[in-house]
Amino acid sequence: MAPHATTIVAIAAAGGVVLAGDRRATMGNLIASRDIEKVYPADAYSLIGIAGTAGVGLEMIKLFQVELEHYEKIEGTPLTLDGKANRLATMIRGNLGAAMQGLVVVPLFAGFDLDAVDPAKAGRIFSYDVAGGIYAEKDYHAIGSGSLFAKSSLKKRYTPGVSIADAQAMAIEALYDAADDDTATGGPDLSRRIFPIVMTATAEGTHRLGDAETAALAEAIVAQRSV
Repeated sequence: MAPHATTIVAIAAAGGVVLAGDRRATMGNLIASRDIEKVYPADAYSLIGIAGTAGVGLEMIKLFQVELEHYEKIEGTPLTLDGKANRLATMIRGNLGAAMQGLVVVPLFAGFDLDAVDPAKAGRIFSYDVAGGIYAEKDYHAIGSGSLFAKSSLKKRYTPGVSIADAQAMAIEALYDAADDDTATGGPDLSRRIFPIVMTATAEGTHRLGDAETAALAEAIVAQRSV
């Protein structure tokens, strides 16, 4: 049995988008890894996170990154955000044979749309099904085993036009709520200092929230729930 990556959340915010993932990978009823990283920059203005078979998903991310870089070098211009999303759909469709044998990978793709008329609303989110179907999501979305609980958390907290900073805190809280009900989702590990990966894509490019900042947000949420 191959390790499986679990919960990823995406939130559209004012001037960009936030993508965050927990750190746990499972293998049946066992914890295969406590600190796996499931969220990465796809290129300078987009992000990708994976749920499903971890090894296949991580290889898909690497190949996707290389293809986007290669296209930009050859053409002299990057793909549009829709073009990137469609290319990822093709890659997922190419994995359908393996998925039918149990090696399923379902990514969540998000980015800052450089062609958007309103930069404040340029953060966009795309989800996929196992056959490569592509769906534009509005406001927020989550994938993986804890996605139901994460989306329920976001449903109560999300407001259109939320700031990037508030969206980062909201994403960590959604993952915390998912971990509370889903054994495959890892919550903030205060003793081992393992916290979610939180990344943003804005007009300035992609950015990973620093470990100290992520820890502070996670610890504040845990402390608030402990009162």
